[in-house]
Amino acid sequence: MLTRNLTIGGCLFILVAASLQAKDTISFWVRDSDQAVVQPLVKAYNETGEATVRLTVIPAGQFVTKFATSIAGGSPPDVVATDLIYVPAFASAGQMTDITDRAKALPFFDKLSPSHIRLSTWENRLYSVPFSAEASVLVYNKDLFRKAKLDPEKPPTNFADFENAAKQITALGGGIKGFYFSGSSPGGMVFTSGPLVWASGGELLSPDGKSAMLENPAVGAMLELYRRVWDAKLVPEGAKSDNGTSFFSTFASGKVGMCFLGAFSIGILKEKYPNIDFGVAPLFGQTGGTSSFAGGDSIGIPKGTKNVEAAWKFINWCLGDKVQIEQFAMHGSLPVRTDIGIEELKKVDPRYLVCARMMAEGRTPFTVKYNELFNDQNGPWLAMFQEAVFGKGVDAAVKNGQTRFTAILNSR
Repeated sequence: MLTRNLTIGGCLFILVAASLQAKDTISFWVRDSDQAVVQPLVKAYNETGEATVRLTVIPAGQFVTKFATSIAGGSPPDVVATDLIYVPAFASAGQMTDITDRAKALPFFDKLSPSHIRLSTWENRLYSVPFSAEASVLVYNKDLFRKAKLDPEKPPTNFADFENAAKQITALGGGIKGFYFSGSSPGGMVFTSGPLVWASGGELLSPDGKSAMLENPAVGAMLELYRRVWDAKLVPEGAKSDNGTSFFSTFASGKVGMCFLGAFSIGILKEKYPNIDFGVAPLFGQTGGTSSFAGGDSIGIPKGTKNVEAAWKFINWCLGDKVQIEQFAMHGSLPVRTDIGIEELKKVDPRYLVCARMMAEGRTPFTVKYNELFNDQNGPWLAMFQEAVFGKGVDAAVKNGQTRFTAILNSR
């Protein structure tokens, strides 16, 4: 009997152990830009007991290479969240799992961020869904507006108002400047200056992402604006060489009146710089209008994973009403669903409402060559911007930009 009992006990133990091992373990890769949101998110999911998510945070600049290597080596993660701009390239290369039917069965599918869905679609099939959201907006120092005799409740809504505000703030002296931008940050500059083009009725690329459209008046007007504020010394000298490392901190110093930032800045300013009284407003066009760069990350299932069902279950959970507010909004990311979060966001901070509206209206260039065109430090976007703003002038810069964009878009 003892032996039998021990045998039964042993069997029970093995069954229990097998049950515990049967719980899915999901490998999840994200870029470090999402770290503040993702770490508490993963902790919350693991506490549900549905599965165990094993998180790997990868530096943003290394993400594309590491992901491609994992696919080529036959050992991809189960779930990946990456900058939405890279999804067209991943999908066109056959590196992502088709999730069209699963995604379209979601009851809120038509409420998901339009830009994310557009960039997740390749040849009428869907390869990811929205994960985190960001929107470029104007952030301005209300105290400096008051000191410059500007109405802090009436931020600029066109180029002329913007230039006037920058001049009046700079006239305060004492090292105070009206505006700041990172003039050597290619990705940062398209995030913040692209909306000025779109709000002015212009384009950067054709809708199918196959043709450059830089030779239009709106692109020229945007570049002329930056050149004027630079030549008028309304911007700190360090802007010319800033590769993005001072993108936020210069505004946070309290000595800059306006900066084109993102929703991420709201939480950081509130927590770490409570003495700065700041406002948030939409980015604008030459004579009015509004636009934004709809940024953030998309989440999907790499091709080759053996854990598709558990991976999709986790993705579905991330999109739920409660998670969108309690995990994403509370940790500095906008909800990626347009049907939830208004009242909740208002309670967190009403300034998020501007960002949420602009994210829903926002745009993102669609192209499989995004990295080569816009993000490369030696690429044509930054070269055009720097030549136009700091160099010989706008016309030659735009012409050269159009030529280089076209060559890259026509290359295999």
